[in-house]
Parts: sequence; structure tokens; C-alpha cells
Amino acid sequence: MRRGLLGPLVGEASLLTLDEEPWWRHRRLLGPPLHGRAVARWAERVAELAAADIDRWPLGEPFALRPRMERITLEVIMRVVFGIRDAGRLRRLRVLLPRLVALGGGAAVVRLPPRPREWLLTAPAARRAGFLPTTRFARIRAQVDAILYDEMARRRRDGAPDAGPAADDVLSQLLAARDEAGRPLTDREVRDELITLLVAGHETTATALAWTFERLVRTPPVLERLREEPADGDGRAYLDAVIKESLRVRPVVPATPRLLTEPMTVGGHRVPAGWCVAAVIPLVHTDPDVFPDPGEFRPERFLGPEAAKANRAWLPFGGGRRYCAGAQLALLEMRTIVAEVLRRVELRPADPAPERVRLRAVSLVPARSARVVAARRGSAAV
Repeated sequence: MRRGLLGPLVGEASLLTLDEEPWWRHRRLLGPPLHGRAVARWAERVAELAAADIDRWPLGEPFALRPRMERITLEVIMRVVFGIRDAGRLRRLRVLLPRLVALGGGAAVVRLPPRPREWLLTAPAARRAGFLPTTRFARIRAQVDAILYDEMARRRRDGAPDAGPAADDVLSQLLAARDEAGRPLTDREVRDELITLLVAGHETTATALAWTFERLVRTPPVLERLREEPADGDGRAYLDAVIKESLRVRPVVPATPRLLTEPMTVGGHRVPAGWCVAAVIPLVHTDPDVFPDPGEFRPERFLGPEAAKANRAWLPFGGGRRYCAGAQLALLEMRTIVAEVLRRVELRPADPAPERVRLRAVSLVPARSARVVAARRGSAAV
């Protein structure tokens, strides 16, 4: 099911489209570069990328926060995950990658039946029809692939001196990774995992950040306490609780579907093999038995004696063995970017009314893209 939906975008050798042993192999190889301790060293770089963008935000006038967050998370993907340093390639990818994700997740590609979709993406006659969304997607995908494959070839040709566990980007670490049999990932496998990290970690993390500030600016006591708490050391506990509560009350992904390979009993109902079962995340996150007054934005749920119970029912990144491989990177980005925004600007809502939840492709986004008004903090220059 995942392969049919996401295969054209992320490829056939992606954590999102693989199963069984091939999936386990990729998960073991992708795990070390995305482990919590490994991603922690990127905090300073993420803060620098965020600060550079925040300093260009308009002041005193309404603007949408979600596109700004998308620019920051895209820079993180290009520089921390892809490890691109060439200025020309960065300029091209800033244009190509958002288009690739937008077209790849659009109805013209995702919702087409597999056979006609494959024909539209590969047949010479269809590829000459530049007005078709599938043709535009195929051309952009080819341009992105050319940049990524050339980058891999350069690093392999140069001996990838920065590859290995100490490398400072995910691409270099994947090129150096070896499985139990000593086999490396092929360039195609590396490409598919890089695009997977882009698709799963660019817009989703930006949307989570937009929701966090949409909730914060409408909950002044929480925002005030967050400003007073230090963003590191013991004070980071409240920042982490704010992020968890934001992902609870405004999850970005609506469900975690699983295709059953054997029958299963759920709530007294016998579900046959071949059916799909999903944990519907917004329903789990608003269970009043676990989260009293679930509509309230209350980070204290994740602090103190009730935290363990709340954490067991918290699943914005899914659960089980398919728990999102990039979760630690996403949380690091959120923690770092929220702290950087609070350090540099004061935000207030452009409209006091809360923004409604809207389904966009497969994500739950703020209906007005989290519109805010920013003012420079007096201490920012210092």
C-alpha cells in the first residue's frame, strides 16, 4: 500500500516502501546517523540556519509562519542531511525540492492508479507533454536525481574523506555504512533514503513548528513561562513538554495505517488479513481518560507524576518497529528553532481566533498557515 502511494516519489528502496528483511537492513543502516546522540551535534548548525532566516522576517505586519519554517527545515535537509556545500547546487535545490514534494504529493501523481501513472511518468509520448503534472514531476525528479547522484559520485571519487561515523552529514555516513555482510548501500538505495528524509522531515517538521507557535501565541501563560525557562539544562524540560503538547493537540499526521498479513482482533472485532488497521492519532491524543480536558494546551501533562501515562499515549511519530527513523532529528529541529525564535522576536497572532485544522495532502496543517505579527526583541542585537 505504501509502495503504491509513495513509490514514485521516494523510490522502491525506501524505508517507507520496503518490508520484511530489506526494511530491517535499511533501518539498521539508517539508525546510527539519526540516533539522538548523533543528531545532537547539529544543534548549533540548525540554530545558525534558523537565526539567518529569522533576521529576515518582516516586522510589524502579518505574515504566514509555515512557509518561513519550511525554508528553515529545507536548509537543514540540504546542509545537514544531504551535506551539500556547493552554492550553485544549493540554489538549484532550493527551487527544485519544494516543487518535487508538492508535485509528488499532489492528486495527479498520488491518486492515479499505478498502471496509467507509470505510463504517464515513463512513456516518451507522455514525457513530451510538458503541460501534464506527471511530466513536470518526472522532469524535476530527474533534475534532483542528477544532482544527488553527481554528489555521490564526487564523494566516492574523492575517497569521501569526511565519510564514516564522524562525518557531519547523513549522506556521507550512508555512503560509508556497511551491513552485517559488509555490503554498502547502492547509490539508488542512498538516493531513495535521502528523498525519504526530505519527504518525511521537511514539510512535516515545518508544519509542527507552525502549529507550536499557533498554539503558543494564543496561550500567553505558556508562552511567558517558556520565555522565562532556560532552553538548556534543567530548564529544557518545559520546552520539551511544550513541543510534546503541541504535537499532541495538533498532530501533523492523522493516522498510522498497517496492512494486516494475518487476522487480528481489535476491540472485539475480528479483522481479516488483507484489511487495513490504523491508529487514528487525533482520537488517541484526545482520549479524556489519558488527557483530561484534551482541548486545552497544557504542557504540564508531560511533567510530573502524570507524564509516564501521557507519554504512553503519545504517538505523533507512529509506534512499534516502524517508529519514525527521523524523529530525533525532527525533535532537535523543533527544540532548537523554537528557542531561537523566542530569543530573537516577539510574536503575536495576526487574528485572535484559533486557526482551523485543514487536511493538505496527507498532513494536518493550520488553515491560514499560522499567521503572526513579529517584533524584534530588545536584546536581539546583543
